[in-house]
Amino acid sequence: MTAAVQSLREEICRIGRSLHDRGYAHGTTGNISVRLDADAGYLITPTDASLGSLDPATIAHVGLGGEHLGGAPASKTLALHRAIYAADPLAGCVLHTHSTHLVALTLAGVWSSDAVLPPITPYFVMKVGAVPLIPYHRPGDPAVGAAVDARIRAAASRGRRLRGVLIERLGPNVWHRSLQEACAALEELEETARLWLLCDPRPSALDAAQLAELEHIFGVAW
Repeated sequence: MTAAVQSLREEICRIGRSLHDRGYAHGTTGNISVRLDADAGYLITPTDASLGSLDPATIAHVGLGGEHLGGAPASKTLALHRAIYAADPLAGCVLHTHSTHLVALTLAGVWSSDAVLPPITPYFVMKVGAVPLIPYHRPGDPAVGAAVDARIRAAASRGRRLRGVLIERLGPNVWHRSLQEACAALEELEETARLWLLCDPRPSALDAAQLAELEHIFGVAW
């Protein structure tokens, strides 16, 4: 095992513990994966493991085809992670949690199937962007990968890059270049859901001119 891979194993554990301790994941819910360099496959948290007590030595190593290469058995959501990596070559890692306010949002009713939350804050636009809803699939159902793949490719055809999706009744999947960036996007997404659910009446979205200004200055697109 190279020092770089060992460092990634330790970073997965650190991020997992942070998410668990702050209530983004509970029990044995949630999973984290990282794409390795040089077609070496992926690291992914084990199935039914608590993100709060991960062991670097048991993080699963799987090949590009999903074959088990080391560590404990991979998370049951491996097929979804692999689908995200295949659809977005820039994705370096994937985070999935059962974050309370985002799951509550799917139960209460999302803003729209194409954007579960409206662009109510500039940092939500800048760090996350529009997040589509994926209809309910049982945990580990490989069919959800095809649904997410279709959403990623549809956004790309419009010149947009998704950073996440929200699966009905299960929670968000967020991906980015690094674990730190993915974690920041996940936190922003959950906080925006919390704000949206707390406000009564619901706040208005940023208008077209405000969104255009963010796109011009920061190079982001809603």
